[in-house]
Amino acid sequence: MRGSLNAARRARELARAAEERVDVLVVGLGATGAGAALDAASRGLRVAAIDAHDLAFGTSRWSSKLIHGGLRYLARGQVGVAYESAVERGILLARTAPHLVRAHPYLLPLTPEVGGAQAAVVMTGYRLGDGLRRAAGTPRRLLPGPSRLTAGRAGELAPVLRRRGLRGGLLSWDGRVLDDARLVVAVARTAAAHGAAILTRCRALELRAGGARVRDELTGSEFEIRARAAVNATGVWAGGLDPRVRLRPSRGTHLVLAPGTLPGLRAGLHVPIPGESNRFALVLPQADGRVYVGLTDVAVDGPVPDVPEAPEEDVRTLLDVLNGILEIEIPREAVAGAYAGLRPLLAGGGSETADLSRRHAVLSSDGLVTVVGGKLTTYRRMAQDAVDRAVALHGLPAGPGRTASIPLVGAGRPPSGVPHRLAERYGTEAAEALRLVEAHPEPVGLGLTRGDLLWSVQHEGALAAADLLDRRTRIGLIPADREHALAAAEEVLASATPP
Repeated sequence: MRGSLNAARRARELARAAEERVDVLVVGLGATGAGAALDAASRGLRVAAIDAHDLAFGTSRWSSKLIHGGLRYLARGQVGVAYESAVERGILLARTAPHLVRAHPYLLPLTPEVGGAQAAVVMTGYRLGDGLRRAAGTPRRLLPGPSRLTAGRAGELAPVLRRRGLRGGLLSWDGRVLDDARLVVAVARTAAAHGAAILTRCRALELRAGGARVRDELTGSEFEIRARAAVNATGVWAGGLDPRVRLRPSRGTHLVLAPGTLPGLRAGLHVPIPGESNRFALVLPQADGRVYVGLTDVAVDGPVPDVPEAPEEDVRTLLDVLNGILEIEIPREAVAGAYAGLRPLLAGGGSETADLSRRHAVLSSDGLVTVVGGKLTTYRRMAQDAVDRAVALHGLPAGPGRTASIPLVGAGRPPSGVPHRLAERYGTEAAEALRLVEAHPEPVGLGLTRGDLLWSVQHEGALAAADLLDRRTRIGLIPADREHALAAAEEVLASATPP
Protein backbone atom coordinates (compact mmCIF):
# COMPACT_ATOMS: atom_id res chain seq x y z
CA MET A 1 0.00 0.00 0.00
CA ARG A 2 1.34 3.42 -0.99
CA GLY A 3 3.12 5.09 1.91
CA SER A 4 2.14 2.47 4.48
CA LEU A 5 3.47 3.13 7.98
CA ASN A 6 3.78 0.33 10.54
CA ALA A 7 6.06 -1.03 13.25
CA ALA A 8 8.18 -3.06 10.83
CA ARG A 9 8.88 -0.06 8.58
CA ARG A 10 9.67 2.07 11.62
CA ALA A 11 12.28 -0.45 12.80
CA ARG A 12 13.99 -0.55 9.40
CA GLU A 13 14.07 3.20 8.97
CA LEU A 14 15.15 3.82 12.56
CA ALA A 15 18.23 1.67 12.00
CA ARG A 16 18.99 3.45 8.74
CA ALA A 17 18.54 6.91 10.30
CA ALA A 18 21.15 6.10 12.94
CA GLU A 19 23.69 5.12 10.27
CA GLU A 20 23.18 7.54 7.38
CA ARG A 21 23.28 11.30 7.06
CA VAL A 22 20.03 12.84 5.78
CA ASP A 23 19.58 16.10 3.95
CA VAL A 24 16.77 17.36 6.21
CA LEU A 25 15.78 16.35 9.71
CA VAL A 26 12.28 17.50 10.73
CA VAL A 27 11.32 17.46 14.41
CA GLY A 28 7.58 17.39 15.06
CA LEU A 29 4.93 15.42 13.20
CA GLY A 30 1.89 17.61 13.45
CA ALA A 31 0.48 19.09 10.27
CA THR A 32 3.39 21.48 9.66
CA GLY A 33 6.14 18.97 10.46
CA ALA A 34 4.56 16.24 8.34
CA GLY A 35 4.08 18.87 5.64
CA ALA A 36 7.77 19.82 5.81
CA ALA A 37 8.74 16.17 5.48
CA LEU A 38 6.56 15.85 2.38
CA ASP A 39 7.81 19.13 0.91
CA ALA A 40 11.46 18.21 1.32
CA ALA A 41 11.06 14.59 0.19
CA SER A 42 9.07 15.62 -2.88
CA ARG A 43 12.02 17.83 -3.91
CA GLY A 44 14.24 14.76 -3.93
CA LEU A 45 15.91 15.37 -0.56
CA ARG A 46 16.65 12.59 1.92
CA VAL A 47 14.41 13.21 4.92
CA ALA A 48 13.94 11.88 8.43
CA ALA A 49 11.03 13.22 10.47
CA ILE A 50 10.65 12.40 14.15
CA ASP A 51 8.19 13.00 16.95
CA ALA A 52 8.44 12.23 20.65
CA HIS A 53 4.91 10.84 20.62
CA ASP A 54 2.71 10.10 17.61
CA LEU A 55 1.42 11.65 14.41
CA ALA A 56 -0.91 14.58 15.22
CA PHE A 57 -0.22 14.26 18.93
CA GLY A 58 -0.24 18.00 19.61
CA THR A 59 -2.23 21.00 18.47
CA SER A 60 -3.14 19.62 15.05
CA ARG A 61 -5.71 17.19 16.48
CA TRP A 62 -7.36 19.73 18.76
CA SER A 63 -8.69 22.09 16.08
CA SER A 64 -12.26 23.12 15.27
CA LYS A 65 -11.91 21.05 12.07
CA LEU A 66 -12.26 24.26 10.04
CA ILE A 67 -10.32 24.85 6.85
CA HIS A 68 -11.26 28.47 6.59
CA GLY A 69 -10.74 31.30 4.19
CA GLY A 70 -9.52 33.81 6.73
CA LEU A 71 -12.65 35.93 7.17
CA ARG A 72 -11.87 36.88 10.77
CA TYR A 73 -8.39 37.99 9.72
CA LEU A 74 -9.87 40.10 6.94
CA ALA A 75 -12.10 41.78 9.52
CA ARG A 76 -8.96 42.74 11.46
CA GLY A 77 -7.25 44.16 8.42
CA GLN A 78 -4.85 41.20 8.07
CA VAL A 79 -5.43 40.97 4.34
CA GLY A 80 -2.30 38.96 3.58
CA VAL A 81 -3.12 36.31 6.18
CA ALA A 82 -6.72 36.12 4.92
CA TYR A 83 -5.67 35.72 1.29
CA GLU A 84 -3.11 33.05 2.16
CA SER A 85 -5.83 31.14 4.03
CA ALA A 86 -8.20 31.36 1.08
CA VAL A 87 -5.52 30.10 -1.32
CA GLU A 88 -4.57 27.16 0.89
CA ARG A 89 -8.23 26.27 1.47
CA GLY A 90 -8.72 26.13 -2.29
CA ILE A 91 -5.70 23.87 -2.75
CA LEU A 92 -7.05 21.39 -0.20
CA LEU A 93 -10.58 21.46 -1.61
CA ALA A 94 -9.62 21.12 -5.25
CA ARG A 95 -6.36 19.23 -5.47
CA THR A 96 -4.55 17.80 -2.50
CA ALA A 97 -7.25 16.51 -0.12
CA PRO A 98 -10.76 16.62 -1.65
CA HIS A 99 -11.55 13.32 0.12
CA LEU A 100 -10.91 14.90 3.52
CA VAL A 101 -11.80 18.57 3.04
CA ARG A 102 -15.28 19.65 1.89
CA ALA A 103 -17.44 22.75 1.88
CA HIS A 104 -19.81 23.01 4.84
CA PRO A 105 -22.68 25.42 5.60
CA TYR A 106 -22.71 27.65 8.67
CA LEU A 107 -25.75 29.47 9.95
CA LEU A 108 -25.69 32.66 11.99
CA PRO A 109 -29.17 32.85 13.57
CA LEU A 110 -30.69 36.33 13.64
CA THR A 111 -31.86 36.32 17.23
CA PRO A 112 -33.04 39.44 19.09
CA GLU A 113 -29.45 39.87 20.36
CA VAL A 114 -28.19 40.32 16.78
CA GLY A 115 -29.30 43.77 15.68
CA GLY A 116 -29.89 44.85 12.12
CA ALA A 117 -26.66 46.81 11.94
CA GLN A 118 -24.59 43.88 13.17
CA ALA A 119 -26.32 41.55 10.71
CA ALA A 120 -25.52 43.92 7.84
CA VAL A 121 -21.87 44.11 8.88
CA VAL A 122 -21.62 40.31 9.09
CA MET A 123 -23.22 39.82 5.68
CA THR A 124 -20.81 42.37 4.21
CA GLY A 125 -17.99 40.34 5.71
CA TYR A 126 -19.37 37.14 4.19
CA ARG A 127 -19.47 38.80 0.78
CA LEU A 128 -15.90 40.01 1.19
CA GLY A 129 -14.98 36.45 2.09
CA ASP A 130 -16.63 35.29 -1.11
CA GLY A 131 -14.48 37.82 -2.91
CA LEU A 132 -11.42 36.16 -1.34
CA ARG A 133 -12.67 32.84 -2.73
CA ARG A 134 -12.77 34.34 -6.22
CA ALA A 135 -9.35 35.96 -5.81
CA ALA A 136 -7.91 32.62 -4.68
CA GLY A 137 -9.34 30.89 -7.76
CA THR A 138 -11.62 28.47 -5.88
CA PRO A 139 -14.61 27.59 -8.09
CA ARG A 140 -18.14 28.25 -6.87
CA ARG A 141 -19.06 24.57 -7.32
CA LEU A 142 -16.62 23.75 -4.50
CA LEU A 143 -17.64 26.59 -2.20
CA PRO A 144 -21.10 28.19 -2.51
CA GLY A 145 -21.70 31.85 -1.71
CA PRO A 146 -23.53 33.44 1.25
CA SER A 147 -27.26 34.07 1.45
CA ARG A 148 -29.94 35.32 3.82
CA LEU A 149 -32.54 32.81 5.02
CA THR A 150 -36.07 33.12 6.33
CA ALA A 151 -36.84 32.09 9.89
CA GLY A 152 -38.53 28.98 8.54
CA ARG A 153 -35.53 27.90 6.53
CA ALA A 154 -33.18 28.63 9.43
CA GLY A 155 -35.37 26.44 11.61
CA GLU A 156 -35.15 23.60 9.10
CA LEU A 157 -31.35 23.66 9.19
CA ALA A 158 -31.25 23.99 12.98
CA PRO A 159 -34.47 22.76 14.66
CA VAL A 160 -32.83 23.29 18.06
CA LEU A 161 -32.94 27.09 17.71
CA ARG A 162 -35.20 29.14 19.93
CA ARG A 163 -38.01 30.32 17.61
CA ARG A 164 -39.26 33.26 19.65
CA GLY A 165 -37.77 36.41 18.13
CA LEU A 166 -35.89 34.54 15.39
CA ARG A 167 -35.85 36.76 12.26
CA GLY A 168 -34.02 34.34 10.00
CA GLY A 169 -30.37 33.59 9.49
CA LEU A 170 -27.25 34.35 7.49
CA LEU A 171 -25.85 31.33 5.67
CA SER A 172 -22.16 31.11 4.74
CA TRP A 173 -19.91 28.34 3.51
CA ASP A 174 -16.37 27.43 4.45
CA GLY A 175 -14.00 24.48 4.32
CA ARG A 176 -14.19 21.67 6.82
CA VAL A 177 -11.81 18.76 7.38
CA LEU A 178 -13.58 15.55 8.28
CA ASP A 179 -10.87 14.70 10.81
CA ASP A 180 -7.82 16.88 11.45
CA ALA A 181 -5.72 13.99 12.78
CA ARG A 182 -6.46 11.93 9.66
CA LEU A 183 -5.32 14.84 7.53
CA VAL A 184 -1.95 14.73 9.32
CA VAL A 185 -1.76 10.96 8.85
CA ALA A 186 -2.43 11.40 5.12
CA VAL A 187 0.32 14.03 4.84
CA ALA A 188 2.80 11.81 6.72
CA ARG A 189 1.96 8.78 4.59
CA THR A 190 2.38 10.83 1.43
CA ALA A 191 5.78 11.94 2.68
CA ALA A 192 6.66 8.29 3.31
CA ALA A 193 5.55 7.44 -0.24
CA HIS A 194 8.11 10.00 -1.45
CA GLY A 195 10.84 8.35 0.59
CA ALA A 196 10.77 10.19 3.93
CA ALA A 197 11.49 8.19 7.10
CA ILE A 198 8.55 8.87 9.45
CA LEU A 199 9.66 7.97 12.97
CA THR A 200 7.24 8.33 15.87
CA ARG A 201 8.20 7.72 19.51
CA CYS A 202 11.60 9.32 18.84
CA ARG A 203 12.37 12.27 21.11
CA ALA A 204 14.88 14.97 20.17
CA LEU A 205 16.93 15.54 23.31
CA GLU A 206 19.15 18.16 21.65
CA LEU A 207 18.62 19.83 18.28
CA ARG A 208 21.05 21.77 16.15
CA ALA A 209 21.47 22.63 12.49
CA GLY A 210 23.57 19.49 11.90
CA GLY A 211 21.16 17.01 13.45
CA ALA A 212 19.93 15.84 16.81
CA ARG A 213 20.58 13.53 19.71
CA VAL A 214 17.54 11.30 19.81
CA ARG A 215 16.03 8.79 22.22
CA ASP A 216 13.86 5.90 21.03
CA GLU A 217 11.01 6.13 23.51
CA LEU A 218 10.10 2.45 22.98
CA THR A 219 13.51 1.08 23.96
CA GLY A 220 15.25 3.95 25.75
CA SER A 221 18.27 3.75 23.45
CA GLU A 222 19.93 7.00 22.39
CA PHE A 223 21.61 7.76 19.08
CA GLU A 224 22.49 10.60 16.71
CA ILE A 225 20.69 11.57 13.52
CA ARG A 226 23.10 13.53 11.35
CA ALA A 227 21.64 16.03 8.90
CA ARG A 228 22.71 18.79 6.54
CA ALA A 229 19.77 20.89 7.78
CA ALA A 230 17.19 20.69 10.56
CA VAL A 231 13.68 22.09 10.92
CA ASN A 232 12.06 22.59 14.33
CA ALA A 233 8.31 22.14 13.74
CA THR A 234 7.28 21.30 17.28
CA GLY A 235 4.69 24.05 17.50
CA VAL A 236 3.90 25.21 20.99
CA TRP A 237 6.91 23.24 22.30
CA ALA A 238 9.38 24.93 19.89
CA GLY A 239 11.04 26.94 22.65
CA GLY A 240 12.11 23.74 24.38
CA LEU A 241 14.47 22.99 21.51
CA ASP A 242 15.36 26.60 20.66
CA PRO A 243 15.18 28.89 23.74
CA ARG A 244 15.38 31.97 21.52
CA VAL A 245 11.84 31.32 20.27
CA ARG A 246 9.27 33.34 22.23
CA LEU A 247 5.69 32.13 22.08
CA ARG A 248 2.52 33.07 23.88
CA PRO A 249 0.30 29.97 23.88
CA SER A 250 -3.45 30.37 23.68
CA ARG A 251 -5.89 27.69 24.86
CA GLY A 252 -8.82 26.81 22.64
CA THR A 253 -11.39 24.59 24.37
CA HIS A 254 -14.17 22.57 22.72
CA LEU A 255 -17.08 20.65 24.19
CA VAL A 256 -18.10 17.27 22.81
CA LEU A 257 -21.82 16.56 22.93
CA ALA A 258 -23.00 12.98 22.51
CA PRO A 259 -25.09 11.99 19.48
CA GLY A 260 -28.72 13.06 19.85
CA THR A 261 -28.01 16.07 22.07
CA LEU A 262 -28.86 18.57 19.30
CA PRO A 263 -31.19 16.55 17.05
CA GLY A 264 -31.74 17.54 13.43
CA LEU A 265 -28.82 19.98 13.21
CA ARG A 266 -27.84 20.08 9.52
CA ALA A 267 -25.49 23.06 9.49
CA GLY A 268 -22.80 24.47 11.68
CA LEU A 269 -23.75 27.49 13.77
CA HIS A 270 -21.99 30.80 14.27
CA VAL A 271 -23.13 32.12 17.63
CA PRO A 272 -22.21 35.72 18.55
CA ILE A 273 -20.39 35.88 21.88
CA PRO A 274 -22.10 38.40 24.17
CA GLY A 275 -20.02 41.53 24.62
CA GLU A 276 -17.74 40.78 21.67
CA SER A 277 -18.22 42.63 18.39
CA ASN A 278 -16.43 40.22 16.08
CA ARG A 279 -16.14 36.87 17.84
CA PHE A 280 -18.37 33.86 17.43
CA ALA A 281 -18.68 30.48 19.06
CA LEU A 282 -18.95 27.52 16.71
CA VAL A 283 -21.38 24.62 16.87
CA LEU A 284 -20.09 21.86 14.60
CA PRO A 285 -22.18 18.73 13.91
CA GLN A 286 -20.07 15.70 13.01
CA ALA A 287 -20.77 12.84 10.65
CA ASP A 288 -20.69 10.43 13.61
CA GLY A 289 -23.55 12.29 15.34
CA ARG A 290 -21.45 14.07 17.93
CA VAL A 291 -21.43 17.85 18.08
CA TYR A 292 -18.39 20.01 18.90
CA VAL A 293 -18.90 23.41 20.53
CA GLY A 294 -16.00 25.85 20.65
CA LEU A 295 -13.89 27.66 21.13
CA THR A 296 -12.20 29.75 23.76
CA ASP A 297 -9.12 31.95 23.31
CA VAL A 298 -7.33 32.20 26.66
CA ALA A 299 -3.67 32.99 27.29
CA VAL A 300 -1.73 30.20 29.01
CA ASP A 301 1.30 30.82 31.19
CA GLY A 302 3.81 28.40 32.63
CA PRO A 303 5.04 25.00 31.43
CA VAL A 304 3.38 23.56 28.33
CA PRO A 305 1.72 20.19 29.07
CA ASP A 306 1.80 17.29 26.62
CA VAL A 307 -2.01 17.10 26.67
CA PRO A 308 -3.81 20.28 27.81
CA GLU A 309 -6.94 19.95 29.91
CA ALA A 310 -10.20 21.77 29.32
CA PRO A 311 -10.92 23.71 32.54
CA GLU A 312 -14.40 23.82 33.98
CA GLU A 313 -14.51 27.57 33.49
CA ASP A 314 -14.20 27.11 29.73
CA VAL A 315 -16.88 24.43 29.73
CA ARG A 316 -19.35 26.66 31.55
CA THR A 317 -18.56 29.64 29.32
CA LEU A 318 -19.25 27.68 26.13
CA LEU A 319 -22.42 26.15 27.56
CA ASP A 320 -23.74 29.59 28.45
CA VAL A 321 -23.14 30.86 24.92
CA LEU A 322 -24.78 27.81 23.39
CA ASN A 323 -27.80 27.88 25.65
CA GLY A 324 -28.37 31.52 24.76
CA ILE A 325 -29.81 30.48 21.37
CA LEU A 326 -31.44 27.09 22.05
CA GLU A 327 -35.06 26.16 22.60
CA ILE A 328 -34.15 23.67 25.33
CA GLU A 329 -31.27 24.23 27.74
CA ILE A 330 -28.35 21.79 27.54
CA PRO A 331 -27.31 20.87 31.11
CA ARG A 332 -23.72 20.36 32.21
CA GLU A 333 -24.31 16.62 32.43
CA ALA A 334 -24.96 16.51 28.67
CA VAL A 335 -21.31 17.41 27.96
CA ALA A 336 -19.89 13.96 27.27
CA GLY A 337 -16.32 15.15 26.72
CA ALA A 338 -14.13 18.17 26.17
CA TYR A 339 -10.75 18.90 24.65
CA ALA A 340 -8.33 21.79 24.57
CA GLY A 341 -5.50 22.69 22.23
CA LEU A 342 -2.71 25.23 22.58
CA ARG A 343 -2.09 27.56 19.64
CA PRO A 344 1.61 28.42 19.16
CA LEU A 345 1.16 32.18 18.73
CA LEU A 346 4.15 34.45 18.38
CA ALA A 347 4.58 36.66 21.42
CA GLY A 348 3.39 40.21 20.77
CA GLY A 349 2.43 43.37 22.53
CA GLY A 350 -1.31 42.79 22.74
CA SER A 351 -2.99 42.14 26.06
CA GLU A 352 -5.23 39.39 24.66
CA THR A 353 -4.18 36.34 22.64
CA ALA A 354 -7.21 36.90 20.42
CA ASP A 355 -5.44 40.07 19.25
CA LEU A 356 -2.25 38.28 18.20
CA SER A 357 -1.70 37.62 14.52
CA ARG A 358 -2.14 34.08 13.19
CA ARG A 359 0.58 34.77 10.62
CA HIS A 360 3.33 32.18 10.75
CA ALA A 361 7.04 32.93 11.00
CA VAL A 362 10.14 31.08 9.89
CA LEU A 363 13.06 31.84 12.19
CA SER A 364 16.68 30.78 11.92
CA SER A 365 19.59 30.93 14.31
CA ASP A 366 22.94 29.17 14.01
CA GLY A 367 21.55 27.40 10.94
CA LEU A 368 18.58 25.83 12.76
CA VAL A 369 15.22 26.63 11.13
CA THR A 370 12.13 26.97 13.34
CA VAL A 371 8.59 27.47 12.04
CA VAL A 372 5.92 28.74 14.43
CA GLY A 373 2.54 30.45 14.46
CA GLY A 374 0.00 29.92 11.73
CA LYS A 375 -2.97 27.57 11.70
CA LEU A 376 -4.09 24.22 10.35
CA THR A 377 -5.42 25.67 7.09
CA THR A 378 -2.02 27.01 6.05
CA TYR A 379 0.13 24.09 7.17
CA ARG A 380 1.32 23.41 3.61
CA ARG A 381 2.54 26.96 3.06
CA MET A 382 4.23 27.02 6.46
CA ALA A 383 6.03 23.79 5.63
CA GLN A 384 7.12 25.05 2.22
CA ASP A 385 8.46 28.29 3.68
CA ALA A 386 10.44 26.37 6.32
CA VAL A 387 12.00 24.04 3.75
CA ASP A 388 12.74 27.01 1.46
CA ARG A 389 14.71 28.59 4.30
CA ALA A 390 16.60 25.37 5.04
CA VAL A 391 17.47 24.90 1.36
CA ALA A 392 18.72 28.47 1.06
CA LEU A 393 20.71 28.44 4.30
CA HIS A 394 22.52 25.18 3.62
CA GLY A 395 22.70 25.11 -0.15
CA LEU A 396 20.71 21.92 -0.49
CA PRO A 397 20.29 20.56 -4.04
CA ALA A 398 16.55 21.10 -4.41
CA GLY A 399 14.21 22.95 -6.69
CA PRO A 400 11.08 24.85 -5.65
CA GLY A 401 8.35 23.29 -3.56
CA ARG A 402 5.61 21.47 -5.45
CA THR A 403 3.23 20.23 -2.77
CA ALA A 404 0.41 22.47 -4.02
CA SER A 405 -0.10 19.94 -6.81
CA ILE A 406 0.63 16.66 -4.98
CA PRO A 407 -2.53 14.75 -3.99
CA LEU A 408 -2.39 13.23 -0.54
CA VAL A 409 -2.79 9.49 -0.04
CA GLY A 410 -6.45 8.62 -0.67
CA ALA A 411 -7.22 11.70 -2.77
CA GLY A 412 -9.32 11.09 -5.86
CA ARG A 413 -12.57 9.37 -6.77
CA PRO A 414 -13.34 6.46 -4.41
CA PRO A 415 -13.99 3.09 -6.06
CA SER A 416 -17.61 2.34 -6.84
CA GLY A 417 -19.57 -0.07 -4.71
CA VAL A 418 -17.90 0.63 -1.38
CA PRO A 419 -19.95 1.84 1.60
CA HIS A 420 -20.19 5.63 1.90
CA ARG A 421 -18.53 5.54 5.33
CA LEU A 422 -15.44 3.87 3.94
CA ALA A 423 -15.32 6.10 0.86
CA GLU A 424 -15.31 9.18 3.10
CA ARG A 425 -12.72 7.77 5.47
CA TYR A 426 -10.29 6.14 3.05
CA GLY A 427 -10.91 7.75 -0.34
CA THR A 428 -9.25 5.78 -3.12
CA GLU A 429 -8.06 3.15 -0.61
CA ALA A 430 -11.62 2.27 0.41
CA ALA A 431 -11.74 -1.03 -1.50
CA GLU A 432 -8.59 -2.31 0.25
CA ALA A 433 -9.92 -1.14 3.63
CA LEU A 434 -13.23 -2.87 2.92
CA ARG A 435 -11.50 -6.25 2.79
CA LEU A 436 -10.20 -5.79 6.33
CA VAL A 437 -13.54 -4.47 7.55
CA GLU A 438 -15.39 -7.46 6.08
CA ALA A 439 -12.88 -9.86 7.63
CA HIS A 440 -13.08 -8.11 11.04
CA PRO A 441 -16.58 -6.58 11.24
CA GLU A 442 -16.88 -6.41 15.04
CA PRO A 443 -17.99 -2.88 16.05
CA VAL A 444 -15.75 -0.77 18.29
CA GLY A 445 -17.72 2.51 18.33
CA LEU A 446 -18.63 5.47 16.09
CA GLY A 447 -19.56 3.03 13.32
CA LEU A 448 -15.99 1.72 13.18
CA THR A 449 -14.91 -1.92 13.29
CA ARG A 450 -11.89 -3.95 14.32
CA GLY A 451 -10.98 -3.94 10.64
CA ASP A 452 -10.63 -0.15 10.77
CA LEU A 453 -8.30 -0.45 13.74
CA LEU A 454 -6.28 -3.14 12.00
CA TRP A 455 -5.92 -0.88 8.94
CA SER A 456 -4.47 1.82 11.19
CA VAL A 457 -1.92 -0.62 12.61
CA GLN A 458 -0.89 -2.00 9.22
CA HIS A 459 -0.90 1.20 7.17
CA GLU A 460 -1.17 4.31 9.38
CA GLY A 461 1.62 3.80 11.91
CA ALA A 462 -0.46 3.16 15.03
CA LEU A 463 1.75 1.59 17.69
CA ALA A 464 -0.42 1.85 20.82
CA ALA A 465 -4.05 1.83 21.89
CA ALA A 466 -3.95 5.60 22.39
CA ASP A 467 -2.86 6.02 18.77
CA LEU A 468 -5.92 4.07 17.65
CA LEU A 469 -8.50 5.62 19.95
CA ASP A 470 -7.28 9.22 20.20
CA ARG A 471 -5.78 9.97 16.77
CA ARG A 472 -6.51 7.38 14.03
CA THR A 473 -10.09 7.50 15.29
CA ARG A 474 -11.70 10.03 17.64
CA ILE A 475 -13.42 7.47 19.84
CA GLY A 476 -11.41 8.71 22.81
CA LEU A 477 -12.92 12.21 22.81
CA ILE A 478 -15.68 10.81 25.01
CA PRO A 479 -14.11 8.97 27.97
CA ALA A 480 -16.93 6.44 28.26
CA ASP A 481 -16.61 5.51 24.57
CA ARG A 482 -12.86 5.20 24.97
CA GLU A 483 -13.20 2.83 27.90
CA HIS A 484 -15.67 0.69 25.96
CA ALA A 485 -13.29 0.35 22.97
CA LEU A 486 -10.00 -0.02 24.85
CA ALA A 487 -9.96 -3.82 25.07
CA ALA A 488 -10.65 -4.16 21.35
CA ALA A 489 -7.82 -1.77 20.51
CA GLU A 490 -5.38 -3.67 22.71
CA GLU A 491 -6.44 -7.00 21.19
CA VAL A 492 -5.97 -5.68 17.66
CA LEU A 493 -2.46 -4.48 18.49
CA ALA A 494 -1.57 -7.79 20.11
CA SER A 495 -2.78 -9.84 17.15
CA ALA A 496 -1.73 -7.61 14.26
CA THR A 497 0.96 -8.75 11.88
CA PRO A 498 2.58 -6.70 9.10
CA PRO A 499 0.51 -6.70 5.88
